[in-house]
Amino acid sequence: MNIQSHLDNLIRKHKSLDKEIKRIETGAFTAEARLHELKKRKLQVKDEITDFSKRTNVR
Repeated sequence: MNIQSHLDNLIRKHKSLDKEIKRIETGAFTAEARLHELKKRKLQVKDEITDFSKRTNVR
């Protein structure tokens, strides 16, 4: 996997997690544990994107 495709993959994961979080938040039943897990994972992916971008100078 090249640098740009790795970064693109991380960005897709981040967007997917964001959509899932919004779906859960707007639903009639909010699964708090699942929501917390997704938000935590989203932050981890965002940190990966930032770190990867800094190391490779790719944005």
